[in-house]
Amino acid sequence: MNDIVLKVNNVTKKYKNIDVLNNISMEIKKGQIYGLIGLNGAGKSTLIRAITGLLTPDSGSIELFGEHEKNKIEEGRRRIGAIIETPALYENKTVYDNMYINRIQKGIPGEECVERLLDTVGLIDVKNKKVKALSLGSKQRLGIAMALLGEPEFVILDEPINGLDPIKIIEVRELLKKLNAEYGVTMLISSHILGELYHIANNYGIIHKGRLLEEITLDELNDRCKKFVHIKVDNAASAAVVISEKLKTSNFSILQDNIINLYDYIEQTGKVTEVLVREGIKVEQIMPMGEDLEGYFSKVIEETENV
Repeated sequence: MNDIVLKVNNVTKKYKNIDVLNNISMEIKKGQIYGLIGLNGAGKSTLIRAITGLLTPDSGSIELFGEHEKNKIEEGRRRIGAIIETPALYENKTVYDNMYINRIQKGIPGEECVERLLDTVGLIDVKNKKVKALSLGSKQRLGIAMALLGEPEFVILDEPINGLDPIKIIEVRELLKKLNAEYGVTMLISSHILGELYHIANNYGIIHKGRLLEEITLDELNDRCKKFVHIKVDNAASAAVVISEKLKTSNFSILQDNIINLYDYIEQTGKVTEVLVREGIKVEQIMPMGEDLEGYFSKVIEETENV
Protein backbone atom coordinates (compact mmCIF):
# COMPACT_ATOMS: atom_id res chain seq x y z
CA MET A 1 0.00 0.00 0.00
CA ASN A 2 1.35 3.42 -1.00
CA ASP A 3 1.85 5.59 2.07
CA ILE A 4 2.61 8.76 0.08
CA VAL A 5 -0.43 11.03 0.43
CA LEU A 6 0.97 13.96 -1.57
CA LYS A 7 3.84 14.23 -4.02
CA VAL A 8 4.67 17.51 -5.75
CA ASN A 9 7.01 17.14 -8.72
CA ASN A 10 8.93 20.19 -10.03
CA VAL A 11 5.92 22.51 -9.89
CA THR A 12 6.39 26.02 -11.29
CA LYS A 13 3.90 28.90 -11.47
CA LYS A 14 4.58 32.37 -12.86
CA TYR A 15 2.61 35.58 -12.48
CA LYS A 16 3.74 38.43 -14.76
CA ASN A 17 7.06 36.65 -15.39
CA ILE A 18 7.73 36.30 -11.66
CA ASP A 19 8.28 32.79 -10.29
CA VAL A 20 5.70 32.49 -7.51
CA LEU A 21 6.55 28.79 -7.38
CA ASN A 22 9.96 27.79 -8.66
CA ASN A 23 10.48 24.07 -9.36
CA ILE A 24 8.90 22.89 -6.09
CA SER A 25 9.21 19.21 -5.17
CA MET A 26 8.01 17.74 -1.88
CA GLU A 27 6.14 14.79 -0.41
CA ILE A 28 3.93 14.07 2.59
CA LYS A 29 3.46 10.60 4.02
CA LYS A 30 0.39 9.17 5.69
CA GLY A 31 0.06 10.27 9.32
CA GLN A 32 2.45 13.22 9.07
CA ILE A 33 1.68 16.77 10.14
CA TYR A 34 3.70 18.74 7.61
CA GLY A 35 4.38 22.37 8.48
CA LEU A 36 4.90 24.63 5.47
CA ILE A 37 6.99 27.53 6.72
CA GLY A 38 7.41 30.84 4.94
CA LEU A 39 7.05 34.58 5.17
CA ASN A 40 3.94 36.24 3.79
CA GLY A 41 4.24 36.13 0.00
CA ALA A 42 6.65 33.19 0.00
CA GLY A 43 4.30 31.06 -2.12
CA LYS A 44 2.54 28.99 0.56
CA SER A 45 -1.04 29.78 -0.48
CA THR A 46 -0.20 29.45 -4.18
CA LEU A 47 1.22 25.98 -3.58
CA ILE A 48 -1.87 24.97 -1.61
CA ARG A 49 -4.11 26.26 -4.41
CA ALA A 50 -2.20 24.12 -6.89
CA ILE A 51 -2.54 21.05 -4.67
CA THR A 52 -6.29 21.55 -4.22
CA GLY A 53 -6.90 22.23 -7.92
CA LEU A 54 -7.78 25.92 -7.58
CA LEU A 55 -5.02 26.83 -10.02
CA THR A 56 -3.05 24.98 -12.68
CA PRO A 57 0.76 24.99 -12.52
CA ASP A 58 2.66 26.16 -15.60
CA SER A 59 4.82 23.02 -15.37
CA GLY A 60 5.36 20.04 -13.13
CA SER A 61 2.83 17.62 -11.68
CA ILE A 62 0.99 16.68 -8.49
CA GLU A 63 0.22 13.17 -7.26
CA LEU A 64 -2.42 12.36 -4.64
CA PHE A 65 -2.60 9.03 -2.84
CA GLY A 66 -0.17 7.56 -5.37
CA GLU A 67 -2.23 8.58 -8.42
CA HIS A 68 -1.10 10.99 -11.14
CA GLU A 69 -3.75 10.68 -13.89
CA LYS A 70 -6.08 13.68 -14.11
CA ASN A 71 -9.31 11.81 -13.35
CA LYS A 72 -7.64 9.95 -10.47
CA ILE A 73 -6.32 13.24 -9.08
CA GLU A 74 -9.86 14.64 -9.05
CA GLU A 75 -11.09 11.54 -7.24
CA GLY A 76 -8.26 11.99 -4.73
CA ARG A 77 -9.28 15.58 -4.06
CA ARG A 78 -12.62 14.30 -2.76
CA ARG A 79 -10.62 12.72 0.04
CA ILE A 80 -9.19 16.13 1.05
CA GLY A 81 -10.61 18.75 3.41
CA ALA A 82 -9.19 22.26 3.20
CA ILE A 83 -9.31 25.79 4.56
CA ILE A 84 -7.51 28.26 2.33
CA GLU A 85 -6.81 31.63 3.95
CA THR A 86 -10.16 32.17 5.79
CA PRO A 87 -13.19 29.86 6.08
CA ALA A 88 -16.10 30.73 3.74
CA LEU A 89 -18.96 31.19 6.21
CA TYR A 90 -22.54 32.47 6.07
CA GLU A 91 -22.40 35.12 8.79
CA ASN A 92 -26.18 35.46 9.23
CA LYS A 93 -26.81 31.74 9.53
CA THR A 94 -26.24 29.53 12.56
CA VAL A 95 -23.23 27.34 13.18
CA TYR A 96 -25.37 24.26 12.53
CA ASP A 97 -26.81 25.71 9.31
CA ASN A 98 -23.33 26.48 7.99
CA MET A 99 -22.32 22.88 8.56
CA TYR A 100 -25.56 21.58 7.06
CA ILE A 101 -25.21 23.70 3.90
CA ASN A 102 -21.58 22.66 3.48
CA ARG A 103 -22.57 19.01 3.89
CA ILE A 104 -25.17 19.35 1.11
CA GLN A 105 -22.68 21.10 -1.17
CA LYS A 106 -20.21 18.25 -0.71
CA GLY A 107 -22.89 15.62 -1.30
CA ILE A 108 -22.33 13.95 2.06
CA PRO A 109 -25.28 11.78 3.13
CA GLY A 110 -26.80 11.81 6.63
CA GLU A 111 -27.06 14.63 9.17
CA GLU A 112 -25.51 12.88 12.16
CA CYS A 113 -21.99 13.91 11.09
CA VAL A 114 -22.83 17.59 11.66
CA GLU A 115 -23.37 17.39 15.42
CA ARG A 116 -20.57 14.86 15.82
CA LEU A 117 -18.04 17.20 14.21
CA LEU A 118 -19.31 20.22 16.10
CA ASP A 119 -18.78 18.23 19.28
CA THR A 120 -15.28 17.24 18.10
CA VAL A 121 -14.23 20.87 17.63
CA GLY A 122 -15.98 22.07 20.80
CA LEU A 123 -18.82 24.02 19.19
CA ILE A 124 -21.81 21.83 20.03
CA ASP A 125 -22.98 24.25 22.76
CA VAL A 126 -23.18 27.14 20.29
CA LYS A 127 -24.66 25.24 17.33
CA ASN A 128 -27.72 27.53 17.25
CA LYS A 129 -25.69 30.73 17.49
CA LYS A 130 -25.29 32.90 14.39
CA VAL A 131 -21.79 32.89 12.98
CA LYS A 132 -21.50 36.69 13.12
CA ALA A 133 -21.67 36.44 16.92
CA LEU A 134 -18.74 34.01 17.15
CA SER A 135 -15.22 34.91 18.17
CA LEU A 136 -12.47 34.60 15.56
CA GLY A 137 -11.23 31.46 17.29
CA SER A 138 -14.66 29.83 17.12
CA LYS A 139 -14.92 30.72 13.43
CA GLN A 140 -11.59 29.00 12.84
CA ARG A 141 -12.90 25.95 14.69
CA LEU A 142 -16.02 25.98 12.54
CA GLY A 143 -13.84 26.15 9.44
CA ILE A 144 -11.89 23.13 10.65
CA ALA A 145 -15.15 21.24 11.31
CA MET A 146 -16.28 22.04 7.75
CA ALA A 147 -12.94 20.81 6.39
CA LEU A 148 -13.50 17.54 8.26
CA LEU A 149 -16.90 16.84 6.70
CA GLY A 150 -16.82 13.57 4.80
CA GLU A 151 -14.01 12.18 6.98
CA PRO A 152 -11.12 13.33 4.75
CA GLU A 153 -7.87 11.43 4.95
CA PHE A 154 -5.83 14.55 4.23
CA VAL A 155 -6.56 18.01 5.68
CA ILE A 156 -4.94 21.19 4.36
CA LEU A 157 -5.06 24.30 6.54
CA ASP A 158 -3.72 27.66 5.37
CA GLU A 159 -2.82 29.89 8.34
CA PRO A 160 -5.38 28.26 10.70
CA ILE A 161 -4.19 30.22 13.76
CA ASN A 162 -3.72 33.61 12.11
CA GLY A 163 -5.28 36.38 14.21
CA LEU A 164 -6.07 34.19 17.23
CA ASP A 165 -5.24 35.14 20.80
CA PRO A 166 -2.84 32.87 22.75
CA ILE A 167 -5.61 30.89 24.47
CA LYS A 168 -7.42 30.16 21.19
CA ILE A 169 -4.12 29.23 19.53
CA ILE A 170 -3.55 26.58 22.20
CA GLU A 171 -7.11 25.27 21.76
CA VAL A 172 -6.71 24.94 17.98
CA ARG A 173 -3.26 23.36 18.44
CA GLU A 174 -4.61 20.67 20.78
CA LEU A 175 -7.54 20.02 18.44
CA LEU A 176 -5.24 19.44 15.46
CA LYS A 177 -2.95 17.16 17.45
CA LYS A 178 -5.99 15.19 18.65
CA LEU A 179 -7.29 14.74 15.10
CA ASN A 180 -3.89 13.45 14.01
CA ALA A 181 -3.28 11.17 17.01
CA GLU A 182 -6.79 9.75 17.46
CA TYR A 183 -8.15 9.76 13.91
CA GLY A 184 -4.95 9.40 11.89
CA VAL A 185 -5.62 12.50 9.80
CA THR A 186 -2.65 13.55 7.66
CA MET A 187 -2.19 17.33 7.59
CA LEU A 188 -0.49 20.09 5.66
CA ILE A 189 -0.46 23.29 7.71
CA SER A 190 0.99 26.53 6.41
CA SER A 191 1.91 29.28 8.83
CA HIS A 192 4.29 32.13 9.49
CA ILE A 193 3.77 31.74 13.27
CA LEU A 194 6.76 29.48 13.64
CA GLY A 195 6.87 29.06 17.40
CA GLU A 196 3.38 27.60 17.35
CA LEU A 197 3.99 25.41 14.31
CA TYR A 198 6.85 23.80 16.22
CA HIS A 199 4.32 22.46 18.74
CA ILE A 200 2.09 20.93 16.04
CA ALA A 201 4.11 19.59 13.11
CA ASN A 202 6.50 16.65 12.92
CA ASN A 203 7.89 17.48 9.45
CA TYR A 204 8.70 20.85 7.91
CA GLY A 205 9.28 22.44 4.54
CA ILE A 206 10.86 25.90 4.32
CA ILE A 207 9.66 27.95 1.35
CA HIS A 208 11.12 31.32 0.40
CA LYS A 209 10.49 33.42 -2.69
CA GLY A 210 8.81 30.49 -4.40
CA ARG A 211 11.57 27.95 -3.74
CA LEU A 212 11.48 25.06 -1.30
CA LEU A 213 14.80 25.51 0.47
CA GLU A 214 14.73 22.53 2.78
CA GLU A 215 12.65 19.66 4.18
CA ILE A 216 13.42 18.54 7.71
CA THR A 217 11.89 16.23 10.32
CA LEU A 218 11.18 17.31 13.89
CA ASP A 219 13.94 15.00 15.16
CA GLU A 220 16.43 16.50 12.71
CA LEU A 221 15.36 20.00 13.72
CA ASN A 222 15.79 19.23 17.42
CA ASP A 223 19.21 17.74 16.74
CA ARG A 224 20.35 20.80 14.79
CA CYS A 225 18.85 23.16 17.35
CA LYS A 226 20.01 21.15 20.33
CA LYS A 227 19.51 23.05 23.55
CA PHE A 228 22.21 23.28 26.19
CA VAL A 229 23.23 25.12 29.35
CA HIS A 230 25.97 27.66 28.59
CA ILE A 231 28.27 27.91 31.62
CA LYS A 232 31.24 30.27 32.01
CA VAL A 233 33.41 29.51 35.04
CA ASP A 234 36.80 30.43 36.45
CA ASN A 235 38.24 26.94 35.86
CA ALA A 236 36.62 24.72 33.24
CA ALA A 237 38.77 21.67 34.03
CA SER A 238 37.75 21.67 37.70
CA ALA A 239 34.12 22.36 36.79
CA ALA A 240 34.13 19.39 34.41
CA VAL A 241 35.21 17.09 37.23
CA VAL A 242 32.41 18.42 39.47
CA ILE A 243 29.80 17.98 36.73
CA SER A 244 30.95 14.42 36.07
CA GLU A 245 31.11 13.35 39.72
CA LYS A 246 28.30 15.36 41.35
CA LEU A 247 25.77 15.68 38.51
CA LYS A 248 26.53 12.21 37.16
CA THR A 249 26.73 13.18 33.49
CA SER A 250 29.37 13.26 30.77
CA ASN A 251 27.00 14.92 28.30
CA PHE A 252 28.93 18.17 28.00
CA SER A 253 31.70 19.79 25.99
CA ILE A 254 34.51 22.11 27.08
CA LEU A 255 35.16 25.18 24.90
CA GLN A 256 37.67 28.00 24.97
CA ASP A 257 37.58 30.79 27.58
CA ASN A 258 36.48 28.41 30.38
CA ILE A 259 33.09 27.80 28.79
CA ILE A 260 31.20 24.52 29.17
CA ASN A 261 28.11 23.52 27.17
CA LEU A 262 26.07 21.10 29.28
CA TYR A 263 23.41 19.14 27.34
CA ASP A 264 21.59 17.87 30.43
CA TYR A 265 19.83 19.81 33.21
CA ILE A 266 18.39 22.27 30.66
CA GLU A 267 15.58 23.27 33.03
CA GLN A 268 17.67 22.96 36.20
CA THR A 269 20.23 25.73 35.93
CA GLY A 270 19.69 26.57 39.60
CA LYS A 271 20.76 23.08 40.67
CA VAL A 272 23.83 23.21 38.41
CA THR A 273 24.85 26.56 39.89
CA GLU A 274 24.32 25.33 43.45
CA VAL A 275 26.49 22.23 42.92
CA LEU A 276 29.33 24.14 41.23
CA VAL A 277 29.42 26.91 43.84
CA ARG A 278 29.30 24.42 46.71
CA GLU A 279 32.39 22.73 45.24
CA GLY A 280 34.27 26.03 45.05
CA ILE A 281 33.73 26.84 41.37
CA LYS A 282 33.07 30.49 40.54
CA VAL A 283 30.15 30.68 38.09
CA GLU A 284 30.40 33.85 36.00
CA GLN A 285 27.53 33.09 33.63
CA ILE A 286 24.91 30.35 33.22
CA MET A 287 21.92 30.26 30.90
CA PRO A 288 19.95 27.88 28.66
CA MET A 289 20.74 28.40 24.98
CA GLY A 290 19.90 26.90 21.60
CA GLU A 291 17.90 27.81 18.52
CA ASP A 292 14.17 27.30 18.10
CA LEU A 293 12.28 26.81 14.82
CA GLU A 294 12.14 30.56 14.27
CA GLY A 295 15.87 30.92 14.75
CA TYR A 296 16.61 28.00 12.47
CA PHE A 297 14.27 29.39 9.79
CA SER A 298 15.93 32.80 9.99
CA LYS A 299 19.37 31.20 9.62
CA VAL A 300 18.32 29.21 6.54
CA ILE A 301 16.82 32.34 4.94
CA GLU A 302 19.90 34.41 5.77
CA GLU A 303 22.24 31.81 4.28
CA THR A 304 20.13 31.75 1.10
CA GLU A 305 20.14 35.53 0.78
CA ASN A 306 23.93 35.62 1.20
CA VAL A 307 24.63 33.09 -1.57
